Amino acid sequence: MEALEQELKKLIVECLMLDDVLPSAIDSKKPLFEALGLDSIDALELALAIERKYGVKFAPDDERNREIFADVTHLAAYVARETRV
Repeated sequence: MEALEQELKKLIVECLMLDDVLPSAIDSKKPLFEALGLDSIDALELALAIERKYGVKFAPDDERNREIFADVTHLAAYVARETRV
């Protein structure tokens, strides 16, 4: 799971063009959007990037989205669950 968390941190930095943030500086347990100052447009871009890379779908009206995107740990757990065959 740690490797997936690292991949997601790198994806976050790259897709959101966070040039002043190192993937290693993102705390997996801290609230993702508050810690990085992200907004709903960033959430959409991140969801699309994860969908392209991992084939994981997100529904905009899914009540679980707040929990899924709460932090990198939750996001990695969701991606891991959804990519199991």
